Formats: sequence, C-alpha cells, structure tokens
Amino acid sequence: MSGLLGRLGSWCARHGRAVLALWVIAAALLTAGSVFFPGPVSNDVSIPGTDAQRAVDLMKDGFGPGYGAGSSAQIVLYSPDGPLITDARKRAVERALDRIRDVPHVKEAKSPYQVGGLAPSLEIGIIAIKLEGNDTAKLAETTKLLSEAAEPAREAGIEAVPASSGSPADKEIKTGTSEIIGVACALLVLLLAFGTLVAAMIPIFTALISIATGLGVVSLLGHIVDVPKQASIMATMIGLGVGIDYALFLLSRYRKLLADGLPVHEAVRRMAASSGGAVVFAGGTVIIALSALMLAGFPLLQTLGWITGISVVCAVVTSVTLVPALLGLLGHRVNALRLPFTGRKGSHGSSGWASLGNWVARRPWSVLALSVAILAALAAPALALKLGTLDNGYADRGTDTRRSYELLQAGFGPGMNGPLVVVADLDTRVVDREPAPAVLSALKDRVADVEGVVHVGDPVLNRGGTAALVQAIPAYAPGDPRALDVVRAVRALDVEGAQVHVGGQVAGMADAGDRISGRTPLVVGVVVLLSALLLLLAFRSPVVAIKAALMNLVSLGAAFGALSLVFSLGLGSSLVGMDTPVSADGSYLSTVFFTVPIDSYIPLMLFAILFGLSMDYEVFLLTAVRQAYLKHGDNRRAVAEGLGSTGRVITSAALIMVAVFVAFVAYPDPMVKIFGVGLAVAIAVDATIIRGLLVPATMALLGRANWWCPAWLDRILPDLSVEGHEEDEVTEGPEQPHRELVGAGRG
Repeated sequence: MSGLLGRLGSWCARHGRAVLALWVIAAALLTAGSVFFPGPVSNDVSIPGTDAQRAVDLMKDGFGPGYGAGSSAQIVLYSPDGPLITDARKRAVERALDRIRDVPHVKEAKSPYQVGGLAPSLEIGIIAIKLEGNDTAKLAETTKLLSEAAEPAREAGIEAVPASSGSPADKEIKTGTSEIIGVACALLVLLLAFGTLVAAMIPIFTALISIATGLGVVSLLGHIVDVPKQASIMATMIGLGVGIDYALFLLSRYRKLLADGLPVHEAVRRMAASSGGAVVFAGGTVIIALSALMLAGFPLLQTLGWITGISVVCAVVTSVTLVPALLGLLGHRVNALRLPFTGRKGSHGSSGWASLGNWVARRPWSVLALSVAILAALAAPALALKLGTLDNGYADRGTDTRRSYELLQAGFGPGMNGPLVVVADLDTRVVDREPAPAVLSALKDRVADVEGVVHVGDPVLNRGGTAALVQAIPAYAPGDPRALDVVRAVRALDVEGAQVHVGGQVAGMADAGDRISGRTPLVVGVVVLLSALLLLLAFRSPVVAIKAALMNLVSLGAAFGALSLVFSLGLGSSLVGMDTPVSADGSYLSTVFFTVPIDSYIPLMLFAILFGLSMDYEVFLLTAVRQAYLKHGDNRRAVAEGLGSTGRVITSAALIMVAVFVAFVAYPDPMVKIFGVGLAVAIAVDATIIRGLLVPATMALLGRANWWCPAWLDRILPDLSVEGHEEDEVTEGPEQPHRELVGAGRG
C-alpha cells in the first residue's frame, strides 16, 4: 500500500494546480448546494420492533390529523401582568387564533379557553394545533409561521412561545462560534509547532476544504435519508479534529525529509508512502468503529455513525491528495514567513521525548504501576454514570425550547413536557361509539389508576374502530427516572379486549436504552475485533494489535469517569454551560452543582468515536517505533526513537483535538457539550499517560515479543505494511531483526 500511496502523492504533487482547483470547486459546489437546497433535518427516534414504535404505527392508522410525529404543535401563552381571562387579553388571543388558522397545513387550532387549556393560575395557557399529515421535515418551518401568526397576542403583552421541534433548527444556525474558536486554537498550536505561517496554514486549509465537502454531502443527503439535527455538528467536530491532525502528521514528515536534503517531489513521495499509510490506517480505524454502530439497532445512532464517518473519509482523502498537491506547489516555501521566538528547522523537542522513552525503558515496572494507578483513579467515577432522558429543560436558556418547557412545567406540572401516548390495539372492532364502549372506559380508568399518572384524557377511536388513543400526563419530568417506571407500569396493564402500547418521548428513550444495552456487547466486540485486525494487517504483530485495543479501552474509562464527575455527580455542570434547571414553581435552583442525565445512546457513540481516535495516535507511534526497530533490531532503542520522533507531533495533534472539542462545549445543545467534555478528556489522557508512559512501558517489558508473528500467520497476511520503511532503510550493524520475530518486515 505504501507504494500506491507514494505514487498517488507524487502524481498530486506534479499536478498540484489541477488537484487544488478540483478540491476548491468541489467544496464550493457542495457548499452552494447545501445553502440553496438544504436538506431537512429529522428528530425521528423511532426504533423498529419496539413497543413505542408499535404505538406510533397504530397512530398513523386512521386517527386523522393531529396525531403522530410531526402532526401537532403548540403555542404556550404567558401573561406576566395578570390572568389570560380578561376581555382585552381574550380578544388578543382570539386574533392570534384567527391568524394561526390561516397558516398553511393547519387543520385545527384549539383555544386555550377550552377545557384543559388554562393552567390553574390562569396566567399560562396552551394553543393546541393539529396539522395536516405527519411531515416532521416541515415542522420547523411551520412552527416558525405559527409563531409569527401569534404576534397579536404579543402586542397585548402576552408572551407566546412555540413548543415543538422547530427550535433545534435555529440552533444549527449558531454553529459558527465553536468552529471559529476551534480553528483559532488549532492555528495557534500549529504556529508554535512549525514556527512558520505558511506551514501552519496548510492543515487549516486542508481541514476547511474537507469540512466544506463533508457538510455539503451531509446536507444534500437530507433530501433522500433522515438526517438527525445533530449530524452536521458531530461531523464538523470530528472532521475538523482529524482533518487538521492528519495534515499535521504528513506535513511534519515532509519538513523532516526536506531538512534531510531530499528534493521536493521525492520528499512528497516518501511522505505519502510512509505517513500517508499511517493516515489511511488511522482513518480506517475511526471509520470501522463508527460503522459498527450499524449493529446498535437504533436508527438515530446508526445514522449519526455513518454520517460522521463521511467527514472522516473526506479528511483522509484530502490529506493524501490535497496536502501533497499543496506541498508540490509550495516546495521549500513551506518554511516561509517564519515567526520570531518559535520553532526552528529540525526536530526540536525530540531529544526530550527520546529521553522520556529511555527513562521509561529503564524502569518499566514502576512506570506501569504508576500509569495504572492514575488511570484507575480517573476511571473510578465512571461507576456512578447515570443514564436518562436529556429533556428540553437542559436546553440553552433563552431558546424557545427551554422557555416553553419552563412555562409548561410551571403551569401544568413537569409531566406536561413528556406526555405518554397510550394506544390500545382493540381485539374487536368498535362500531358503537356513543356512548363509549366498556373497553374504552376500562382503558381510561386503568391508566388513571397507575401510580404516577396525574391526568388522563378521553379516549379517541381511529376511523376503523380498531384502536383507541389516550393521552396520559405523568407526575414527573421526561428526564426523571421515575417517568420510566410509569411507562413500564402502563405497559403492564391488563385491559380486557385490548393490547396496550405506550409511545411518546419517554417511552421511546426507554426502548432505546433497552435496545442499546442489549446490543452494546456486540458493538464493542466488533469494534475491538476489527480494529485489532486492522492493526494486525498494518504491523504484522498479534501482540501489538491486542495490546493497542486494550490500551484504547483503558483511555475510554477515563473519559467516562470525567463525564460522571461533571454530569452525573454534578461537580461543575454549570461550568460547562449547563444552565441551572427550573423548579416546579418556575424558579431557578440556586446551586451550581446539579446532575444532568445522559441519553442512553451517547456512551456507545462516544465509545465508537474515542476508540477510533485513540487508534490514530497508536498507529502513528507504532509506525515510528517499527521503522526504528526494522533498522537496528534494538527494542528499547526503537521505543525511545519512536517516542522521540513522534512525541512532539502527537502532543501538538492532541492539543489541537482537545482545543477543538473544548470549543464545542460552548455549543448550546447539551448533547454536544457532553461529547465535547468526553472527547477532550479522553484525547488528553490518551496522548499523555497512555502514549507517553503506558505504551512505552509495556513495549519495554515485552521486548522482541512486540514484533513476534507466527510464520504461518505471516504467510497468509496480505502485504499492507504502512511504514514505507524501504524508502529510507539504513543498516546499522549486525543486529538486524529476525524475520520470524518481525513478521517479514515487508513493505
């Protein structure tokens, strides 16, 4: 593979202008397409085969408009200066209702003055709106029109807030700040690492082209597949980090080859043949880990996985094509515009890292014990990780999502934000609807008797009389674990003549948690197995492959420990921008230490991303160590040289990753904050304790066994060596690695 990548890099360097033009044109066209023909985002959390999905399917069968996802909306009214029942406020609300009924796709708008529309305080009310169809893609646009139509109420001093899935689309418009902060921090690190403005700008430019291309593809895919609202921000977060990192590794190798006196095109070819292979394999591990999410059985998680993988693919392809093209055009000018008081030519910092490698190699047992103790302490809080439903009460304060949640909770109780949709599949078709048959009365009574249910609406029959729907309001907020107990209790009801199913947000997340917990061992096993297999193909060493997989699992423990400390134990949730939740009476809690539930699918998604990203640094370090070992066969010396040659680059790459992920903590979506904290901590731990101490210590203890490969396995493994060591092979005496230990040392 190194030869193929070398030829590709050489061709791109010789045709730099054409390659650069093609990438710029592709990025521009895809970006323009996403701007002028943006694909809709979806909040669909359906899970085929679950009880909640069965309830959704029944709702689509004959209940008419206003039932099912995307078929209803609400405008929450709040009069801070008095009750809504005064004549002036009533007239303003009625004018707003008239305008709302004229909005396209509105089938019915229910006045807040009807039964159940006003809170006991009479200061908060709900305009319940039924829409034609069940198009979740158009709900955000419709909600915006509904909010504009409620302007007459606002003119009378009434706050009118839309309560639907429309506001997340508004959040997507605000994604620029985090990206700008991340890029600025990355540029600062690159300037310190390279010391020249030209060199520092190459990874930034490459990553931006990669992100523009990837986001354009993701946006256009929204026209043919359901793309979650979080997809673009996740793709940006991961794509920006790996895009800069991959270009950084390539550029560092190129500058070293130039410093060694090689011609420009030859330096580009050798760079692509050696570091390019490491980039491809590193990106492959990330893509494998994300692809394994297809086995999770949760469509939202599956889609997030493969869409994020698109950004990684773009990062890899731009790195092995656009970077060589830019270097071919720039040549020695890559070192132009040198900044004062920064790095100079050469590999400054390598001696320090090599000294660390030698120090670790002299006392591997002590370093191993110290590393394990530190990692165990960091991972211990993970035992307290609390999963739950991350409801809109944790949304960014000031958004419509958060404000409507607070008003509904203050006026009608916390359960109003997470009603249960109880759908009964009737054994016998109901023909006589007036008065309500006994089965419908029994259904309502049985649901009302469930502990934790505070209100039950009247049953509604579908057109065919084969199913009945009842809305139940629990006493608990969607994020309260007790709400899940209410769902289970309602599902356990035995109603004669009916099979009871429960849908809604809380029920859907409960089913997601059950499905994911059952599939987690499978996903983890596949990710670990395939990643280890890829490393085996890359380095032809079973020991290295197994050890790398185990090391990455260790760094994951530290990430989950950090999440537990910040969110589950509440030690500083507000410090990462999580606003204090509102209490039942509408007042804000005073403490800065409060717990935040973590959606059940987030840990598995984090596992896949972190496992892949951690493998990046493992691949780059092992590539350098193996290259050194193949030259002289001295294991401890190879470890010191490998750490010395990659330590500064890996540290710079990790700093960039951490800066990018920390920048996204400022993003208003709570899920993105959780990912930002987890990813930043894991990368920091991985690049310091794991790669700086634990990996060198274990490699020193294993000695030549690191590169042992059975002869039979060596014969059947394909020749996919990533090092390209034949490009600069140097013989340093009789101590050469034995073939039976190194696994052929081919490339």
